[in-house]
Amino acid sequence: MSPTRKLATLPCGRRSKWVVLALWLVLLVVAGPLAGKLTDAEDNQASSWLPGNAESTQVLNEQRAFQPVDTAQAVVVYQRDGGITPADRVEAARDATAFASAPHVLGPVVGPVVSADGQAMQTIVPVDIGTGGWQDLRPAVDSMRATAADNSMGMATHVTGPAGVGADQAEAFAGIDGTLLAATISVVIILLLLTYRSPVLWALPLISAAGALVVSQAVIYLLAEHSGLTVNAQSAGILIVLVLGAGTDYALLLTARYREELRRHEDRHEAMAFALHRAGPAILASSATVVASMLCLLVAEMNSTRGLGPVCAIGVLVALAAMLTLLPALLVVVGRWVFWPVKPAYGTPEPTRTGRWAHVGGWINRRPRKVWIGTALALGACCIGLVSLNATGLSTAGSFTGTPDSVVGQQVLEQHFPGGTGAPLTVISAAGEAGTVRAVAQETPGIAGTSTPTTHEGQALFQATLADPPDSQAAKDTVDRVRAAVHAVPNADAKVGGSTAVILDAGRAAANDNRTIIPLVLGVVLVILAVLLRAVTAPLVLIATVVLSYAAALGISAFFFEHVFHFEGQDNAFPLFVFVFLVALGIDYNIFLMTRVREESAQLGTRQGAVAGLAATGGVITSAGLILASTFAVLGTLPVVGFAEIGFAVALGVLLDTLVVRSVLVTALTMDLDRHMWWPNKLSSQVHDPESQLSRHL
Repeated sequence: MSPTRKLATLPCGRRSKWVVLALWLVLLVVAGPLAGKLTDAEDNQASSWLPGNAESTQVLNEQRAFQPVDTAQAVVVYQRDGGITPADRVEAARDATAFASAPHVLGPVVGPVVSADGQAMQTIVPVDIGTGGWQDLRPAVDSMRATAADNSMGMATHVTGPAGVGADQAEAFAGIDGTLLAATISVVIILLLLTYRSPVLWALPLISAAGALVVSQAVIYLLAEHSGLTVNAQSAGILIVLVLGAGTDYALLLTARYREELRRHEDRHEAMAFALHRAGPAILASSATVVASMLCLLVAEMNSTRGLGPVCAIGVLVALAAMLTLLPALLVVVGRWVFWPVKPAYGTPEPTRTGRWAHVGGWINRRPRKVWIGTALALGACCIGLVSLNATGLSTAGSFTGTPDSVVGQQVLEQHFPGGTGAPLTVISAAGEAGTVRAVAQETPGIAGTSTPTTHEGQALFQATLADPPDSQAAKDTVDRVRAAVHAVPNADAKVGGSTAVILDAGRAAANDNRTIIPLVLGVVLVILAVLLRAVTAPLVLIATVVLSYAAALGISAFFFEHVFHFEGQDNAFPLFVFVFLVALGIDYNIFLMTRVREESAQLGTRQGAVAGLAATGGVITSAGLILASTFAVLGTLPVVGFAEIGFAVALGVLLDTLVVRSVLVTALTMDLDRHMWWPNKLSSQVHDPESQLSRHL
């Protein structure tokens, strides 16, 4: 027995299966409490998202010398259309005194200040961000909103500014893990019931995937606490969807091959060993593709993107381990009855050989060139929607699917005060040149005013109020002008930060990540495919089809975002995230198909091997694609545009990969290229009698 066959028998041996179950039980008992602490280990502070070497990040770090704790300004806005009255001013002043005692509020409260048109007032309240990121903003902002509303006397009141926006973001993400988990599990259960048509079988893949999620969360928690791994709400939410979706995909593939082997082997332990031996390489290659693609994110400039890579890689590795150990042990323990009411009896014919996908393969085989050319042209037409893609970042208002209080407050603020009020630029320079730096900043177009510099240990800090809204392109252009002006002051070593500078630096870092990581992922996936398929032509063809599928999914998504959902644009990192997930996960289905086609081609020849491979894998891959697409679609239910867009685009792309690219385009290309698909492998030189071989096979 070969070493790989011996390894395949470990999870399903007559005695070893019990050892595997016992080990997983112990692991889950230990991991359960740790997994529950992952939310507490999340770092949602600005530095956990920003590029580490960006100028705005340096300012965040250096300004701690002036104020040891991170703060965010809350701007309480009052508005009365008929004009602010003296009684309104008195009430706002009373509110300002109350704000000083709100949770996490530090330093002096500034205001109330009446607008030039007399119709609005603003009070600026500094809030300690603390170590909990935006979560620590919610108590302060909630308290201020309640205080202002209770004593408004008919005025409209809102809390905006960085603290107000952060609190609304925290509320949008509140309970995200539980919401995603419940929704994803519900979707998986429904689709597994429809796939297996068994009242029992669905539970085993779900138990295995849930176990993988718990263990992966525990591992990530330990690494976050003790090894400096950055985890934020974004990566923790995607982890849930990825582990349950990818884990269930691997489970479907293994279970389908196990059911096939049960018809050939009377002993279920032997059947599972053969299933692991046959399906294991494809599952391993699939997971290796995802893990390698995710680890490519480690070269990202954005901290949030760089942290997402190892989090997702760990999740996929644990899911792989669960599906190749825990699931096989569970399946052989329960026996054939788990497939009831359609149990795969020993010696019965495999129904996929003459099923729906066998007929699809036969139809494609009659005219493969016309099929793949027509399919490629249709996908190319979908790419036209790319002209609507606007991945230049989202404004504060555009980042929410609804209209929270901070967005309304910002709109009111822009009507009555300089647009950048409450979110000023922060300028740090050498103390000796502070006056000159402040003067050139004040003279820069787009700056409404500057504060008096404060000094500390040879450095000076002052703030510059923007004339335009802090998330606008005009404000970003002002940041560039201010930076150019203050950088030109000799010996000042001036740096410019603040909310708008953060947005600008993050956008540029994300654009650099797109240019760097996308080619890197393509190269890594190409190498993995070449090693797996032992060919050159096939990997190049598969990469081309996945890229075409990605572009088509992005084009369709961009059209829907603009004309159906009316989103203002996409986050800067949107193209990269969608690309990594679609290439890594989309190539899975090509791996599942082509490893089976390669196996069949050795006996039948490539054209008939493609028919047989599609017949054998078509149903399970379609089911896997529907489940994975549905799990990512769950992200679309969240009130955050960035998540909704990623969920929609990835779900759409997975469906395209499953139903069009893998089943039609790749199959037709394989048939048209025939044995040349495997060049320079020896399969490329084998000639078969396709019709007679297929008839014997069927």
